[in-house]
Amino acid sequence: MTTPINPEDHGAEMSFDGRMSYSDYLQLEKLLDAQHTRTDTHDEMLFIIQHQTSELWMRLAIHELTAARACLLEGKTRHAFKMLARVARIFEQLNNAWDVLRTMTPSDYTAFRDQLGQSSGFQSYQYRLVEFLLGNRNAAMLRPHEHRPDILALLTAELAQPSLYDVALRLLGKSVPLPDAVLNRDVSQQYQASEAVTQAWATVYRDPDTHWELYELAEKLVDFEDYFRRWRFNHVTTVERIIGFKRGTGGTGGVSYLKRMLEVELFPELWHLRTDL
Repeated sequence: MTTPINPEDHGAEMSFDGRMSYSDYLQLEKLLDAQHTRTDTHDEMLFIIQHQTSELWMRLAIHELTAARACLLEGKTRHAFKMLARVARIFEQLNNAWDVLRTMTPSDYTAFRDQLGQSSGFQSYQYRLVEFLLGNRNAAMLRPHEHRPDILALLTAELAQPSLYDVALRLLGKSVPLPDAVLNRDVSQQYQASEAVTQAWATVYRDPDTHWELYELAEKLVDFEDYFRRWRFNHVTTVERIIGFKRGTGGTGGVSYLKRMLEVELFPELWHLRTDL
């Protein structure tokens, strides 16, 4: 029989009276006391934790995307590349989480769905902030947050700043000429794809050695959007698997609405240029 290991023999701290512990640092009591089910059904806990952990990952994604944009504005492209690579991995984690939620059957979900009221992931202000940060900007999406002045102010402030893609295009424009309509557009509005931008990015891809940092930036953006698209697709298939084509709890068409979102391109020209290379 193996002799039990005493952590103290290996230098482990064992006494935490008046000292910071793991639980103290992470505020685990607050975190683990945030799962309040409204029914006694088994799968409601899964549903709550799935969405709470997704919101935590979204918080980290916002932290990284905001910092990446700031780095690009300051010319610290290498720093931004690391952050963008991390955001792609964050969305890989979010993708994997759908696999866990898909273990819930339609019968499991309908047992507590009525208790959700009008609440829906559609109303996630952090998800909306991620969309705004990336350039998918629609002022109409502020309305679900009008009851929260603090959140409304946060989202409105983001619309006043250039998106991550706007900043990337400004960097591109320093090496390859771009129209004034692209470089000085109203950043609060939805970005519209431009053939001039497609050709500018194509110039980068045709001679990556000359434009290596822009080339690497472009691929970091494509890598991230690849994971983001998968996340949207997994969202659609998970919803269809669990509720079919019922309307969403937040009033949207459910699967039909989510399928329309699959058509949204965050960095359109980076995908379009590939056809002509």
